[in-house]
Amino acid sequence: MERVQFQQEQMLAELKDLVQKSLFNQSEVKQIVKKRTQFETALVRRIPKKGDFLRYAAYEMNLEQLRRKRVERLKLEKTAPSISDYALVRRQFQIFERALKKFKSDVGLWIQYIQVAKREGARSLVGRITARALQLHPRTPALYIIAASHELNHMSPSAARALLQRGLRLNADSVDMWREYVRMELGFVEGMKRRWTVLGIHEEGHPVVEAETTAAEDMATLTPEEIAAEKGGDEGERARQAIMDGAIVKSVILSAAKALPSINLFTALEVLIRSYPSQERLRTALLDHLYSVLKDTLQGDPHAVKMLATRKLRELTSQENSDDFVMAESEEFIDALQAANESFSLAVGAGSTNASGMADVYVEFVEEWCKLPTLDPNLRAYLVASLRKLARQPNAPPSLQAAHVQLTLPSKKAL
Repeated sequence: MERVQFQQEQMLAELKDLVQKSLFNQSEVKQIVKKRTQFETALVRRIPKKGDFLRYAAYEMNLEQLRRKRVERLKLEKTAPSISDYALVRRQFQIFERALKKFKSDVGLWIQYIQVAKREGARSLVGRITARALQLHPRTPALYIIAASHELNHMSPSAARALLQRGLRLNADSVDMWREYVRMELGFVEGMKRRWTVLGIHEEGHPVVEAETTAAEDMATLTPEEIAAEKGGDEGERARQAIMDGAIVKSVILSAAKALPSINLFTALEVLIRSYPSQERLRTALLDHLYSVLKDTLQGDPHAVKMLATRKLRELTSQENSDDFVMAESEEFIDALQAANESFSLAVGAGSTNASGMADVYVEFVEEWCKLPTLDPNLRAYLVASLRKLARQPNAPPSLQAAHVQLTLPSKKAL
């Protein structure tokens, strides 16, 4: 109980300050002391539980939120900071520190601590927590992503890049880390574009107006690619054009494919590139590169074939972002569906080593479109006819024949 008494003594100054500022009355302070004593008593048991620490921290968060609301409501005059202005937040941090001494292996607890510190604006503390967490859990991708995001939010792309590269050396099989690395490099391209606009540097070879005035300390924070791109003459122009064409992002995509040749990786990168707010020219170039790498990396993979065959269809449906687009049955959509089906049919009919898997994925493709109520009956008949043709080939996988029978049977509604 000596530890509990010690903690009670530590709260006296902050509680007294809260009463003096009229933020809490004596009765409320007694309730606070009583509640904290209960929490402290639970923590000094022989085998404390993580839930005890989290409940204690949640109580202190609610208490701090109440304090801030009362400060705002009472409109207290601004004075020099006193102990009650920061004591409740500091206590939250102390509770997490005590919890982590007992539960160092709990990654979720580390992440919760980081989130609390970020919410309170404790930038340097966030950096220290993530560094400690990564030392203990170097194979946890989420911690690298959080740490890199923190550095990016505070204008330190070089540190973010170093963190992600370090994480990828230990977690090369993480789709999330590769996706975040590509996202960071996409942000780097957009950031450089804005920087060059401010400095009067243009990628098309316009004269450098303000680059000569860049401060030495500012240049010290740039990467070699940035420094080369901000030089004058043909060398600088070529470097700028390469960055704007996505050379760095393309290099990362290629490295990712070599380290993790997985359809999940390519799917995640495609979604990222399509959704990222970049120039259409850059987006198209990166998607072309992604599909080229996919074709070389996963040759004969059924899901890769589907991803390549249905590229145009995904582009069209994402533009409209609605199934109503299918109802329009535009010529462009019909051509895209036909091209996808022909490409898929050739892959299925080629008799690859994974013929059964290829057939299963093709069946998924046909069923996916045939089940759409807005699909034109003629297009549905076209897909079913293609399926029937493949199903009648010698040694056709059973899944093709079963799917054809299923699609040609009258629907329950018709019966």
